[in-house]
Amino acid sequence: MSDRNPPTLSRLLEEARATGTDSEDPQVIVLGASPVGLGGPADRRTFIRRASALGLIVPGLGALSACQPDDGRDEGHDDDAQRPGGDTTGASTRARQGSGNSNSRLDSALVQNAPHDPTTGIDSAAVTNAQFQRYAPELPPLPAGGTQKLNWHARHVPLRIGPSTVIAAWTFEGNVPGPIVHTRVGDTVEFTLTNDELMPHSMDFHAAQIDPKTAFRSVPQGESISFTFKPRFAGAFMYHCGTAPVLMHIGSGMYGAIVVSPREPLPPAREFVLVQSEFYLTDAVNGLRSPDYSKMLSTNPDFVAFNGRPDQYITAPIRVKVGDRVRFWVVNAGPSHPCNFHVVGEQFDTMYLGAPPGSPIRGVQTWDVPPGGGMCFELQCDVAGEFPFVNHGFGHGQKGGIGFLLVEP
Repeated sequence: MSDRNPPTLSRLLEEARATGTDSEDPQVIVLGASPVGLGGPADRRTFIRRASALGLIVPGLGALSACQPDDGRDEGHDDDAQRPGGDTTGASTRARQGSGNSNSRLDSALVQNAPHDPTTGIDSAAVTNAQFQRYAPELPPLPAGGTQKLNWHARHVPLRIGPSTVIAAWTFEGNVPGPIVHTRVGDTVEFTLTNDELMPHSMDFHAAQIDPKTAFRSVPQGESISFTFKPRFAGAFMYHCGTAPVLMHIGSGMYGAIVVSPREPLPPAREFVLVQSEFYLTDAVNGLRSPDYSKMLSTNPDFVAFNGRPDQYITAPIRVKVGDRVRFWVVNAGPSHPCNFHVVGEQFDTMYLGAPPGSPIRGVQTWDVPPGGGMCFELQCDVAGEFPFVNHGFGHGQKGGIGFLLVEP
């Protein structure tokens, strides 16, 4: 019977010592001319790269990801292969980038000609003229027919998220979050992403079951990727850029929500979508605050927001009427902290742990939506008043993760 357990680092090193030469076994780490030694920088880089491809944990180095710097090439990926949607990249792309296409395994900062400055390409006049716009939380209606075609662009834009705060945002369709997508279980989503920026970008739909190496790979500037999927489960799902480092791309604004309704309609309700996220920002330079990767790693955000603007639903509440059933589709884009969702002065008579309408839980006061997760919360508005909805982790609620549900007579 074959050994189905994943290889351990010690076992691979023992095999390498026993072999003494390059092995045909892809599970054996070969360190160039010296199979077991780490005598030089080149050997060490090779060791780390090949160990990382196996997802190993090396003492002193921790968990290794496959985005370690080497020569910029993604081994085992054919850039000349035919791409979905009829687009191809190959020698011309490599000549233009100076490396292989980043397919979510390479750190995008390592791809030649990709900007290191998040503000690259953002015009100073556009920063001055950036206007605040409230993000509409209403769930859009289902499109007619069983197929929905989405043609989006990845763009870097100045985005005003508050009266005195303009950020250098990486976006889908020029906004943070990106557009709310509403579809139905079993319907078809035909998606195309065109990258307008020097930085490679990609799309990862959590509602899709699809080969991520093909569909979710990164695309360089001026090129597009297309794929099609049919959601199997109802619920609130995140989408986001999956280009490495994913933390930077999500933390810079490349995320949103896709709501998948069940085939059998849920009870009539006023439906709203809330995407919680965190902002980690530098101090303003010429009126613009940039995403701060070191702050993202420290996980201490400057702001936490529902739908990309801290406190926006304080000054412009979500309004409903007494007698309305309200359904919140809550997605937590993170990138790092949970959303402890709560409505002050109310309880959720129904919260769906799994795909609605299955797995209902009754009488919920607060529930934790993890980063990358989404849930559906329902309540009956039978009392008039002003009801705060919050991240009940109040350190984050006080940083902007709060709004008002205004129930009017």
